[in-house]
Amino acid sequence: MSTDALGLREQKKRETRQAISDHATRLFVEHGFERTTISDIAAASRVAKMTVTNYFPRKEDMALDHHEEFVASLAQTVRGRARGESALAALHAAFLAAVERRDPVIGFTGEPFARMIADSPTLVARLRDLHEQREEALAAELGGDVEARAAAAALAGVHRVLFAELMRRTLEHEDADAVAAALEKAATTAFGLLEPSLGGYAVREA
Repeated sequence: MSTDALGLREQKKRETRQAISDHATRLFVEHGFERTTISDIAAASRVAKMTVTNYFPRKEDMALDHHEEFVASLAQTVRGRARGESALAALHAAFLAAVERRDPVIGFTGEPFARMIADSPTLVARLRDLHEQREEALAAELGGDVEARAAAAALAGVHRVLFAELMRRTLEHEDADAVAAALEKAATTAFGLLEPSLGGYAVREA
C-alpha cells in the first residue's frame, strides 16, 4: 500500500472516530449517559456496533474523549519546563494559559456537557479515575520516589480542586468569561499555597 493510501486510510479512521464521538456526545447530552446505548450511537453514526467498540472499548471514553490528553497533561508540562523553572511554576503558567484559551481539557465544556457528567455516576467515577491516573503520570515524571509522589499529590490536588471549581461554576450557569476570571484568582491562591514547600522543587537545570 502506498504512503498516500496509508495517509488517506488513517485520515478516514480519524474522521470515523471523531464522528462516533460527536454523535455519542450529542446523544449523551440529550438523553443522559446511562440511558444511551451503544446501539443508539451506532445507529446515529451509521456504523456497526462492533465499529463503535473497536474505536471506543469503554463507553465512557466517547464522552470523555480528551482522556488521554488529560492524563498526560501535567507530566508533559513538567517535562517541557524551561531551564530554571520549577514544576510548580510550569504547571501554574500552563494552567493560566489553558484558562485563557478556554481549554476543554481543563473543563471548559459548557453547562449541558458538565450537567451530563454530574448526572452520571459512571462518568463521575471515570473522571475520578482519570484524575488518579494523571497524578500517577506526574509522579513518574518527577522520579517516582516518595518525595515525587508526595509532590505530585499536592500539585495534582490543586488541579483537581480547580477542575471541581470550574465544574461548580459552570453548573451554576456562570458564563465562560466569569468562570475564567474566578479561576485565575483561585489558581493564584491555590498554587501560592504550595510555593513555600514546592517553589524550589524540581527546578530544571539544563
